[in-house]
Amino acid sequence: MRWEDTVRRVVPYTPGEQPQKRDVIKLNTNENPYPPAPGVTETLSAFGSEQLRLYPDPEAKVLVDALAQTYGVKPSQVFVGVGSDDVLSMAFLTFFHSDRPILFPDVTYSFYDVWAELYRIPYKKIPLTAEFRICAADYQQENGGIIFPNPNAPTGILEPLSLIEEILRANPASVVIVDEAYIDFGGESCLPLLGTYDNLLVVQTFSKSRSLAGLRIGFAIGSEALIRYLNDVKFSVNSYTMTNSACLCGAAALRDTAYFKAATEKIIATREAAKQRLREMGFTLTDSQSNFLFASHPAMPAGEIFAALKARDIYVRHWDQPRIGNFLRITIGTPEQMEALYAALADILKK
Repeated sequence: MRWEDTVRRVVPYTPGEQPQKRDVIKLNTNENPYPPAPGVTETLSAFGSEQLRLYPDPEAKVLVDALAQTYGVKPSQVFVGVGSDDVLSMAFLTFFHSDRPILFPDVTYSFYDVWAELYRIPYKKIPLTAEFRICAADYQQENGGIIFPNPNAPTGILEPLSLIEEILRANPASVVIVDEAYIDFGGESCLPLLGTYDNLLVVQTFSKSRSLAGLRIGFAIGSEALIRYLNDVKFSVNSYTMTNSACLCGAAALRDTAYFKAATEKIIATREAAKQRLREMGFTLTDSQSNFLFASHPAMPAGEIFAALKARDIYVRHWDQPRIGNFLRITIGTPEQMEALYAALADILKK
């Protein structure tokens, strides 16, 4: 036997390309095109090097308390991690621990099956409808847990709270995780359902709507029991996941609600204008309620459009996968970036 024979092997998640060239238009990783709140910059400027010598607060109290105040819950209902990916990974490790398969959509965030494979969790992909919608009845079967994003990724489609509640009512013995990474761009959070369902875990991130992808801040809100179990696992793996600078900056971002609202409203307005412009160019779009669009053109394969845009230093996302191989996911940029995209697409489609 070789040492390689005992290595745990998985097919890893493939993140969006991070071009190293300058002066590119980067619309492929759903980053916010606007800077974080001014208070974040002030906090970083005041952050002393002496704090780098010390371990951070393992309980991340300054951030947890700020989140609890912002969302009207107890601190004991809040869990934080290094981006929502870290939070979700911990949730998989904590709650999906049975012989029954967990359920998630077939077209969704592609990290879900990676974590399931990594942690040896049985899983079943539930097909979305022809319109890329979730059918609640499909989740009324034996399972070891349920997870889905709302709005979904990469489709951007938002499901109503009534559908989420239907799934919760049908699965009282399962933890149901709703991944709300894009909820701030026009959706209604399912956080109000926490008072009724103690098996609901809601996960959000600072990477999109709060412009802090580089600091890696994610959080979950749920019942005190769910959060206690999550913390037990976290402190069994690594007690010091959140840096002092990330916690302080996250708290500063939460305090500036006016800036947060203005930034998300700008993105929403640009998104709605982009839907109209792309439809005028012949694209078919889902009614995305996120900070990206999911678009297909009948006259040219998505892969060709993707390559032609990349040759012009405009980066979007394309997956050569069943059902979505002829779609592009396009992050909403600034109005100026979007105008450059429209011009490039008009030129590409003429050929």
